[in-house]
Amino acid sequence: MAAEQGKVDPMHQFTIEPLVRWEVAGYDLSFTNSAMWMLVTTLVVALFVAGGLKRQLVPGRWQMAVEVFTGFIDDMLEANIGKEGRKYVPYVFSLFMFILFANLLGLLPLGVVGLHPFTFTSHFTVTGVLALISFSIVLIVGFWKHGFHFFSLFVPHGTPAPMIPIIFLIELFSFLIRPFSLALRLFVAMMAGHVLLKVLSGFVINGANAGIGIGALVSIPSFALMIAISALEILVAGIQAYVFALLTSLYINDAEHLH
Repeated sequence: MAAEQGKVDPMHQFTIEPLVRWEVAGYDLSFTNSAMWMLVTTLVVALFVAGGLKRQLVPGRWQMAVEVFTGFIDDMLEANIGKEGRKYVPYVFSLFMFILFANLLGLLPLGVVGLHPFTFTSHFTVTGVLALISFSIVLIVGFWKHGFHFFSLFVPHGTPAPMIPIIFLIELFSFLIRPFSLALRLFVAMMAGHVLLKVLSGFVINGANAGIGIGALVSIPSFALMIAISALEILVAGIQAYVFALLTSLYINDAEHLH
């Protein structure tokens, strides 16, 4: 949060700042706040999964939580892909948990202790890379399993011969736009919520600085709305992780079965 003369810049929270500057052959390879929170998220996911690998006969809460998430992803892949979907559980589970924890860690109120979490899923470059990884898997699976017959995915069964070139181009464009829409959905959802919270925090600060009367009229309702939106953002964090994993499984299904 950047405050100057009582003002809050809602976009400052998305600024990528170098923590350790490092340049190699003219390329800036600095370790940034975004990279740090990616590392933190990776470690949290690893610790969460490691804590659930005890394989106790009577599972504890931690182990049960990991098993619930794993079973959830396994059921989703089996429903969308079939038995072939089981081999994608490690990737989709890791993707889901990484996005989920990234979204949730970015909502932690650590600013009260001077530590400002960075929600890197609010950057299109990050969500774009995640989408491209999923899209690459789709392409690899499609061409590996079907060869050039994979292009039949862009010509629905029963398409009249004269319409094939037009339908092929439309379907191809729709297919190629998938990584963009996949990345954009997560990026917009996370960015919009954080901007709204920062705008409301500005109302709270400015209302409090304006005096008791304005503070009661502006700051208190704004703070109450912040609490409600924060609860909604927790829900959105989970939904967006699920949607990203779900769409990834549907795209993989197309590569597996050419539907």
